Amino acid sequence: MASIEALAKIRNIGIMAHIDAGKTTTTERILFYTGRSHKLGEVHDGNAVMDWMEQEQERGITISSAATTCFWADHQINIIDTPGHVDFTVEVERSLRVLDGVVAVFCAVGGVEPQSETVWRQADRYYIPRIAFVNKMDRIGASFAGCLAEMEDRLGASPVAVTMPAGSEDAFIGVIDLVKQRLLRFREDSLGQEVLEEPVPDAYLEASSAARMQLLEKLADFDEELMDKYLNDQDITPDEIHVALRKATLALKLVPVFCGSAFKNKGIQPLLDAVVRYLPSPLDIPPVEGEDKDGQKVQRQADSKEPLAALVFKLQTDPFVGSLAFVRVYSGVLALGQKLYNPRQKKAEKLAKLLKLHANKREEVQQIGAGDIGALVGLKFTRTGDTLCSGGDSVVLESIAFPEPVIGIAIEPKTKADEGRLKESLDRIVREDPSFRVAVSEDTGQTIISGMGELHLEVVVDRLIREFKVAANVGKPQVSYREALKQPATAEARFETQGAGKEQYGHVEIELVPAKKGMGNSFESCVREEEIPQVFIEAIEKGVLDSLDSGPLVGYPLLDVRARLVGGSYDEDKSTEMAFGVAATMACRKAAAEAGPVLLEPLMDLEIITPDEYLGDVINDLNKKGAQINRVEAEKAVQVVSAKAPLAEMFGYSTDLRSNTQGRATFTMQFSEFAEVPARRAEVIIHKIRGF
Repeated sequence: MASIEALAKIRNIGIMAHIDAGKTTTTERILFYTGRSHKLGEVHDGNAVMDWMEQEQERGITISSAATTCFWADHQINIIDTPGHVDFTVEVERSLRVLDGVVAVFCAVGGVEPQSETVWRQADRYYIPRIAFVNKMDRIGASFAGCLAEMEDRLGASPVAVTMPAGSEDAFIGVIDLVKQRLLRFREDSLGQEVLEEPVPDAYLEASSAARMQLLEKLADFDEELMDKYLNDQDITPDEIHVALRKATLALKLVPVFCGSAFKNKGIQPLLDAVVRYLPSPLDIPPVEGEDKDGQKVQRQADSKEPLAALVFKLQTDPFVGSLAFVRVYSGVLALGQKLYNPRQKKAEKLAKLLKLHANKREEVQQIGAGDIGALVGLKFTRTGDTLCSGGDSVVLESIAFPEPVIGIAIEPKTKADEGRLKESLDRIVREDPSFRVAVSEDTGQTIISGMGELHLEVVVDRLIREFKVAANVGKPQVSYREALKQPATAEARFETQGAGKEQYGHVEIELVPAKKGMGNSFESCVREEEIPQVFIEAIEKGVLDSLDSGPLVGYPLLDVRARLVGGSYDEDKSTEMAFGVAATMACRKAAAEAGPVLLEPLMDLEIITPDEYLGDVINDLNKKGAQINRVEAEKAVQVVSAKAPLAEMFGYSTDLRSNTQGRATFTMQFSEFAEVPARRAEVIIHKIRGF
């Protein structure tokens, strides 16, 4: 059982960053120095422990968040290495939901890059304390001060240096610990394992004293005792600084910043010390909130004596055990042989195995205590975001919000034999990845798979072929459009059958009104009991909401519609739920066709970083694609262009951008909103989809 002392020594942390900031390399060094791996894995060699998927090793990027456990200074650290590419942002989202602290890795040359901002905002949303690691201090153009300034400017953070670099670029020799005022060197012949403490060389004394003064000044704002000592010029011990820094970090007032070069094995041990010193244990975070079966708010403390409450934050297909469910235990103990209940699915679950994970390797355990992270084997009904509790208990923790997919492609099996395997494989991927959807088009009968971007779908197709051994043909990417109504409309419909079978009768009048953006679809009944009895209202609501899944223009779902039942009639002998459901669907379709339907398309937020000399070419190309330029900012010899563009125009944009800038510009793109398509272009799109 996890005692209070044991819980205080657990750290559940995520490592997050922009793509190519060195996040996975940093994680590899952490595993090496904590003794979790006995050889240094490198991303560029394709043998990084945490990037274990074939697709990750080939592309040199992280796709799936990997979990591992290691130990440092008598503390247990559960680490989740999250992807940096925006197409896999859902992996970051679900990991942040169950983490207590985050290490944000920044590139000393690139500074705060677009995806760094996205993941930082995600961490803000979950109120997660952070420490920062400025990596790649050995690279040409590295600037520690520039990185701190950008964190303040672009992230709205309050960074404070706790270590600073001794030299930079080729002259980077180690880091200066500002708390102890010592230079830390990392012996190269021991792969950085041996840390040598030395007095700060004269060349860095003035800069390090000024940085230490700045650290104490910032801490004095949050700690009165420390402020008294600082104002009275009394000595402040390292332990007092650590306590004050921890307090400010947990309160989200400060972000302690460390530096180093993960690739050159410098600066990782001080970062590990910081994880243990400044990031929260499960005891430092507020109790988790959920709802009991009566809808009442309940809280669960991080305590083994409390009833079990565990959140499943990820499902992963495993070639050996079938399906793995990653779980964070918030309270109680999850033990082998225990009866589990999933209140969201209203199903009992049985455990086959309990595992602690190390990337794709694992060890079996008998139990996982409060505050810990592990994986379960044998769950049949559980989905991502579900809560598990003890049999007989019922608590539902807040689930995880997942973004809507914005791009789709048609996929079909190459042979009849592949048909069943394709369906089964897609079902397994849908279970794993909530941002991936599969639908069958009513018009064409095609299977359409949808995701967060071209790379996302490319990886899914690659997995189907390699991992699931399915032979499939893939169509070109298609945009996932939506439809909306511009004006209110009312329609009535009557459904009657007569003849040899049972006679049926249903008559409704439905009003459809455009709702505010983002309100979603809703239904309201405004009829009296004598017009239509309550017993039929549920069937009418289902008929209405189901019909809104397919709009009148080309069959895409309708967004933000308020439907109201305003009239109708029933026959005591003939009326049935089915008749009312059919009548509601008919009335809805009629009203939608008369309510000025328009086509909506996904708009993407773009951020392009380009050298000055290519700015004109980049903007010209964006104008041709119908993009709206929001702002252009000059930044360290590059220009940062922020724009909004229709997804339909952005397929293959990476190739266009490379050819316009000789491969020197980079961009990130993420879904922003659905917006109305201009009339002339909408006409072309509708004709194309209908196949005229």
